[in-house]
Amino acid sequence: MLQAMVEAGHDVVACAPQFPDDVIDALTGMRVVCKDIPLERTGVNPLHDIRTLITLKRLFVGFRPDVVLSYTVKPVIYGSLAAGLAGVPGIYSMITGLGYSFGDSSVKQRIVGIPVQMLYRCALRNNSAVFFQNPDDQSLFSSRRLIANPGQAVLINGSGVDVEFYGEAPPVTDNISFLLIARLLRDKGILEYVEAARRIKARYPNVSFRVVGPFDSNPSAIGKGLVESWSRERIIEYLGETRDVRPYIADCSVYVLPSYREGTPRSVLEAMAMARPVITTDAPGCRETVMHGRNGYLVPVKDAASLSEAMERFIKAPQLIPQMGRESRRIAVEKYDVRRVNDRVLRVMGLVPSVAPICPGVRPKLGGSEE
Repeated sequence: MLQAMVEAGHDVVACAPQFPDDVIDALTGMRVVCKDIPLERTGVNPLHDIRTLITLKRLFVGFRPDVVLSYTVKPVIYGSLAAGLAGVPGIYSMITGLGYSFGDSSVKQRIVGIPVQMLYRCALRNNSAVFFQNPDDQSLFSSRRLIANPGQAVLINGSGVDVEFYGEAPPVTDNISFLLIARLLRDKGILEYVEAARRIKARYPNVSFRVVGPFDSNPSAIGKGLVESWSRERIIEYLGETRDVRPYIADCSVYVLPSYREGTPRSVLEAMAMARPVITTDAPGCRETVMHGRNGYLVPVKDAASLSEAMERFIKAPQLIPQMGRESRRIAVEKYDVRRVNDRVLRVMGLVPSVAPICPGVRPKLGGSEE
């Protein structure tokens, strides 16, 4: 999307905390200016958040942008508030998922959720449009009056996927392996994935179950000790984190994400683009990616037994893997191509995107997933 903005003739500034060097190199190569901002993604210290708000306001006053687009929870809240205080004429937000503060599985989540929703209501009031990646999130924000009026809501197909960068790859069907890519959080369904793997391993010991992704500071994070114990049991293979998931997807048979809720899961789109069948949950954000029985299977949330049954279908009928994988690729191209998604977003913001390929001849050397 940043590249599409540049190619449409706009000056683009990207704001984020602690840019890695390779990200700076990639964005600089796109002619995007990088500005580091103080932001604690999972912190709850109000003084730190006020510092973020003040920094963003000063930044916007200095750059005098015509348009500000924010995404993920804290940037949406403080980016929208700062843009309003700075007099930015065009303020837009993208809701990429609800996150920890909208959960209700603990008292802490419910307590944290109260001020977060109040801040959303205040921040989104001055937005020209709010982009939602699935209809369930849009419905929830409307029912709780977190957006000022229904006309602000714009539904898009996730953040899209570059179907050229994530090209079709023949699936592995002889030694069947399942792959999950995610931050190591309970809400991603990792505990259910491990339990399903344990059940399958008891009957099919040669089937592989792999996990790729970073550890996290989120309150629902899974610790290293637990992951190491699963590896010692030989239930899963933990392969660490990566900035390019393509080799891992190419080396698997079926992609699995038993998440409790998503915006639209980027890793699923990447796996679909590479022609992999998908097993995911019948949950907001996830259910939109799979046509049950066509390009994979939908299973209930927090149901390891149903998850293992869906896995076993592929083990017993490996011919389904390339068949459903081709359907995944078709859906990715027709529905989730990043150029289509970008065109929709930039037209709503009045930025008139280029119709040419997003990165003609040059692609950033980044390929990781973010849920």
